[in-house]
Amino acid sequence: MEERLSTIDALLESSSADGVVPGVVAIIGDRDGVLYEGAAGRLRVGDGAPAGTDTMFRIASMTKALTSVAALQLIEQDRLALDQTVVSVVPEFGALQLLEGFDGDTPRLRKLSREPTIQQLLTHTSGLAYWFSNLDLKHWHDVTDAPSPLTGMRKCLDTPLVAEPGERWEYGVSTAWLGLVIEAVTGRGLDDYLAEHVFAPLGMTDTTFRPTEAQRERLMEVHERTPEGGLRLSQIEIMEEPEMAFGGEGAYATAGDYMRFLRALLRGGELDGVRILEADTVGLMFTDHLGELQLPEVSPSAVPELTNEVPSLPFRQGFGLGLHLLLEDVPAMRKAGSGDWAGLFNCYYWLDPATGIAAAILTQLLPFFDGRMVETLLQFEQSIYAELGAPTAA
Repeated sequence: MEERLSTIDALLESSSADGVVPGVVAIIGDRDGVLYEGAAGRLRVGDGAPAGTDTMFRIASMTKALTSVAALQLIEQDRLALDQTVVSVVPEFGALQLLEGFDGDTPRLRKLSREPTIQQLLTHTSGLAYWFSNLDLKHWHDVTDAPSPLTGMRKCLDTPLVAEPGERWEYGVSTAWLGLVIEAVTGRGLDDYLAEHVFAPLGMTDTTFRPTEAQRERLMEVHERTPEGGLRLSQIEIMEEPEMAFGGEGAYATAGDYMRFLRALLRGGELDGVRILEADTVGLMFTDHLGELQLPEVSPSAVPELTNEVPSLPFRQGFGLGLHLLLEDVPAMRKAGSGDWAGLFNCYYWLDPATGIAAAILTQLLPFFDGRMVETLLQFEQSIYAELGAPTAA
């Protein structure tokens, strides 16, 4: 199989040699195992150690799927419910208000008319946002000097909502709050809970919220695209010792570890005889829960150093419990029913149950949705489907 996918070796090599990325790791799996794993480039441009399949990455929002699975485990155990309000589990959530606008630089806030639910946290319909992709919330951060998640401070989650719960899809800190829900229900830190109930059962020995010194030696450094199109070490300050385990953005992992998680979902919640979710629950993850709501045509950029604008795909899509969903086939690429998401530092993954394929490609580059990296991602996916041929259903 790896011989059939040798074109991906060349793609990874050229992407690092041509300055698309400092280094990159790609991995492909199916229900039976890993079909391909490769690496190219370096941990740091210029003089860094070579990237390898054991390279560690800040997986940022790829953390969201891990936290979502943890919440769904508690729902299976009847310790939590999808229609339960967040404030009923985490009372301090009740202090959050709705940002209606500004009078000059004075935020105009009011009480919510209804309380967000656990399901709305999972589907990003709670009304919570991110400062880097919502202009109003960015302005609120600027005028209040409130910390952003880059600071690693717990206080960064105490932001106003930008929409009433259930009013629209809005990407934001919902999953970080979901992590606080899990902590309140279990009485444990999110990192400890995930380590025992997801990472250890799946053999994810290099997935953590607090890397050891040995793991940090294998960690790729964050780079940024220069105005001239080259690469340099990022000037963005990222807190490496956060005050808490952020369930929406705080984990580190290798590509191989994350593939074990993806393969468990591809297999309906089980891997190597260990079950982390029931198959019906995994089915709910891959079911569209948006109803009449639509994903935005463009996700804006309020902080250009962190993210570019992200246009919507020209296909029917939705959002499940922790996953973005494609609801129709993409020609020569993934099939209807596929789930996916990404991480801020240009890490991307998808799961295609119809074809029986999961794949991920990881680097450490800002801003998100870098044009050259997205082109590499498209070539990566097209190469996979060109070689693997017809779908193989479960």
